[in-house]
Amino acid sequence: MGKIKPPEKAKLFFAVMYADDGIYKSVLKDLNKEFGEIDEESRPFEFNMTHYYEEEMGRGLLKRFVTAKELIDKERLAEIKILTNSIEDRYARQDGCRAINIDPGYIASSKLVLATTKNYSHRIYLRDGIFAEVTFNFRKNSIEFNPWTYPDYKLPATTEFFIEVHRKYMEALKGN
Repeated sequence: MGKIKPPEKAKLFFAVMYADDGIYKSVLKDLNKEFGEIDEESRPFEFNMTHYYEEEMGRGLLKRFVTAKELIDKERLAEIKILTNSIEDRYARQDGCRAINIDPGYIASSKLVLATTKNYSHRIYLRDGIFAEVTFNFRKNSIEFNPWTYPDYKLPATTEFFIEVHRKYMEALKGN
């Protein structure tokens, strides 16, 4: 029988998609207030991998990834997704459409986990309508994608960002 032990803390991140830089900056302040200091921020990139979000959010979408300095308990992921959905609602346009999309997830020693409200065969139900998926795995100094890994998570700039965040996270774990 395996011995039950507490899991390692995880590095919280947010994938943020937006068209208005002013709204992005306001949301970044909200994330800072709710989850503590934001310590890493990727460069923005044009989100053109799919047209899925254009009808609701418009064209010219940008995306970037940000991380929170404070490590989290993994059990909090569903609660965090619900909270980021409420932040999205605060910034919704008068027609009810989103002006910003925030997808939280976490980085653990072996994987990157993303929260979602959409069920699919490879996703595990957490609670309150929230699911999680292992988007990709960390292998030494590289990333191993899954068949369902989103194209924007496969971009070289994205993988470089997450490899570096993972390296710093692993150093922080060793220091504790």
